[in-house]
Amino acid sequence: MHRVGSLRRLTLAVAALAAGAFTLAGPVASAPEATPVIDPIAAAQRLRAVATGNPDAVAALDRLLADTAAIAKAGEVALPAQPFQVPAQSDIGRGDGGSLYGNGIAFGYDGFRFAFFGGPGTIAPNQNDARLEVVWLNLATGESGTNQLTEHQDIPVDTTIRTAKLNTGAGTVVAAIYGSLWHRWPMPVSAEHPDGFAYQRGNVLMPTFGAVYN
Repeated sequence: MHRVGSLRRLTLAVAALAAGAFTLAGPVASAPEATPVIDPIAAAQRLRAVATGNPDAVAALDRLLADTAAIAKAGEVALPAQPFQVPAQSDIGRGDGGSLYGNGIAFGYDGFRFAFFGGPGTIAPNQNDARLEVVWLNLATGESGTNQLTEHQDIPVDTTIRTAKLNTGAGTVVAAIYGSLWHRWPMPVSAEHPDGFAYQRGNVLMPTFGAVYN
């Protein structure tokens, strides 16, 4: 099975890519003078209230709220590349026997979007029978929403799947990404792998959670 490097290397790579994209895209909105700080547990509880009526989102946030030690990591808002502070866990993990899966990310250089970055392998172009969603809340304005992550390009190789551009309003936004996602990696062509790829679906057990700034 294709093995993926550590989550630290993944998030550092995303940060580098995002920083480069900020440079190429020209001027962007200035970051706040001081890094915002939030009460992450209270923020997660407010996010759960937003999810009322969405059983999958409520169940994901209940699992998150059961691990207050993990939530506490989101106390300081991420800037500027904005990987979520709490990674996701899944039933497949990274192929190393663990459950660590990947990270939510916020991008702001091509309109504000939420994304997910993780493995094993790369994200499969066909996401039939899988659905990855983000539930978010702007702590400053009360604006909220639930959006599906659907945008993905296979060529050149793309290791994220993203929402469409979102209008979350300015300020600190807390968000959790939950659901399921298909991955694939190259294999020799055979009867078992007629298109030259192996596939595996990751089902998020613990959502990735973060506080970011738009």
